[in-house]
Amino acid sequence: MNTTELLAPINTFLHATTPDEWVEEATKPENFSMLLLDHLICELKASQSAMFLIRKYAVDKESSDALLAWLQPFEQYVYKREGDWRDLPSKNKLSKSVIPRSDSKYGQDLIDKMVLLIKEELHHFFQVLEMMDHFDIEYRSITPSRYAKGLLRHVKTHEPDALVDKLICGAYIEARSCERFAKLAPHVDAKLGEFYISLLRSEARHYQDYLSLATEIAGKDISQRIAYFGEVEAELINSRDSDFKFHSGLPA
Repeated sequence: MNTTELLAPINTFLHATTPDEWVEEATKPENFSMLLLDHLICELKASQSAMFLIRKYAVDKESSDALLAWLQPFEQYVYKREGDWRDLPSKNKLSKSVIPRSDSKYGQDLIDKMVLLIKEELHHFFQVLEMMDHFDIEYRSITPSRYAKGLLRHVKTHEPDALVDKLICGAYIEARSCERFAKLAPHVDAKLGEFYISLLRSEARHYQDYLSLATEIAGKDISQRIAYFGEVEAELINSRDSDFKFHSGLPA
């Protein structure tokens, strides 16, 4: 499948394309380090979000603790500046099989899809660190963008609708990431552009996994809810945003 075919369902799913104005801002030399730094944090946040869903909705304490231990070296590197980033690939493994707890309504499919997503996002996290090393960009703390919070504030508070909404939000975040990697690839350094293109297939699958889980768990037609979050997401992308990040809106 070529890039055009891969992106076709994503471009149909998203309610707005990334404006050229954002691409111009993203490719300014003064924003290059922020682009990579925020991408790095996005990979970790994606892993954390998927892990939260498994721990909250599907597994017992023993499996939950094993999941936390898996993520710990990556979080320690980011939040405590502990460890050597070159050692992280050896840490990207789960110490035990994770199975649903007996009272879980959501089963093995949620676990399997989210565990694969976590593994891939943590691999991408390391690959971004490799890019940062290549371009001599040192890790530093940055403030979070408004994007994910802007989506999640619309999540319902009762179950299972809350879980369904979170999964729909996850689908939009992954789809937008995929679309932006493709938008940026022709305009950045060739090595970085090749890296962005290499991410498209997994990001496209992640958005589909989130959507299929949302539909399965809801057990009903959720097209109106998906469309609602599509409008929210498009507004975040097309409104003015003073804080440049990977998922930011139009430059203020």
